[in-house]
Amino acid sequence: MSASRRSGTTDELGPDEPERESSDGSDLLAALLDGMDAALCAFDADAVVTHWNREAERILGWTAAEAVGRQGFAGWAVRGADAAEVEGRLMSAMDASGRQVNEFALLTKDGGRVLVRTQSAAVRGPDGKPAGVYCAFSEVHAQIDLERSIALSEALLEDASWGVVLVDADLRPAVVNAHAAKAFGTGRTSVLGRPLGELLSQGVEELESALTHVLAQGAPPAPAEIWVSVREPEGDRRRCWRCGFVRLASPLAEEPVPLGVGWMFQDVTEVRQSEQEASLVRFRAQQLHRAARAAAECEDPAEAVTVHLDFALAGFADHALIDRVADRAADGGAGDAESAGRDHLVRIAATPSGVPGPSRLAGQAGLPVRYGQGHPALRCVERAGSVRADAGAVPAEEARAWAVSRQWPADAAHALCTVLRSRGRTLGAVTFLRGAGRNAFERPDAMYAEEVAHRIATALDLMGAAGRRE
Repeated sequence: MSASRRSGTTDELGPDEPERESSDGSDLLAALLDGMDAALCAFDADAVVTHWNREAERILGWTAAEAVGRQGFAGWAVRGADAAEVEGRLMSAMDASGRQVNEFALLTKDGGRVLVRTQSAAVRGPDGKPAGVYCAFSEVHAQIDLERSIALSEALLEDASWGVVLVDADLRPAVVNAHAAKAFGTGRTSVLGRPLGELLSQGVEELESALTHVLAQGAPPAPAEIWVSVREPEGDRRRCWRCGFVRLASPLAEEPVPLGVGWMFQDVTEVRQSEQEASLVRFRAQQLHRAARAAAECEDPAEAVTVHLDFALAGFADHALIDRVADRAADGGAGDAESAGRDHLVRIAATPSGVPGPSRLAGQAGLPVRYGQGHPALRCVERAGSVRADAGAVPAEEARAWAVSRQWPADAAHALCTVLRSRGRTLGAVTFLRGAGRNAFERPDAMYAEEVAHRIATALDLMGAAGRRE
């Protein structure tokens, strides 16, 4: 017995037509139905099963030989109490236009119950009148799983509060949700197919390495935090993304075929920056405390000055200089030391340039530093406040010339000059310098420098008092 009933087929043929042609057509139809992934069955106008494919056999357990020729589902595929309702709803498709969708509880051959969703439609005869009904059905839980998967995918791509990017096997975005496009600073369609290097200026290597690992070995056990710089028209924007990855493989292939990587990320920049700032504040407070304890052990106030300078440099700057206001009163100069020192500063301590080591005392000869007009250190003394200076985004040679012209080490690119004051008097200025590879000084840096300068100024005041006593 094939998947389609042969009895009654020859009745529809002309008296002179051979039965073999109909048999071949029936076998072809049976083969087509058996090759379908959906469960299919058909009924004639009297609700007798005429077709039953292998997928229907798989779901319910009834073979085509057992199903074809039965009157409806009563007594074998549905409970007796439900038989009339099920048959009525199925056969009502003969009089309806289009498809009808229903859900029924059917019985398997071993007595189990399966909830199925059916789509049924009328089959028209040669005269255009209804001649039966065909029905396609599938297990509802499989359909629900599919619908849930689709709904989840759509929700992730449309409503998720984090970035979702589907990256193909070439590591290029294939699908991007609105949140991810906003994080990239561009539209959803303009991101598609572009190399990640065109979207990010930093962090690309780390991100691509993670994606390649997921394609080859699967998702990592925990999220990864990656710092990136997003390319934007107004300049690169530094961000920290907490990333999760899943490998995508085709469910239709016998062997897993990689389709790409699902990349989900959340911007945690503000949290990480707050943590870094809090950690930096704690570290700097500890450095000030250590410097105070070490300076208290120094018998020479000049040594205490360099101790404060060395402790302040750790993680804060690459170089530091201390210039004191020259006292011209002893030379018969007019005015007090503060006013005279506006254009006359003497270097008394500096970190070694080019080699590591502690700060060194200098300026025993009392010769002034040849600062030009408007030098940041002079402006700092004149204003009795902090002054910041930067070489700017210039070539290395220009940045080197900028530093040398200001009597600073050649690798300096960012400067912060802070006034040294004690007991209402301006004693000089301390200058902190950073190289081109570091960030410029900001307001929190200036506040820390002012605290360091206060401690250095106190030591300088003691050093001056000791010198006067001598």
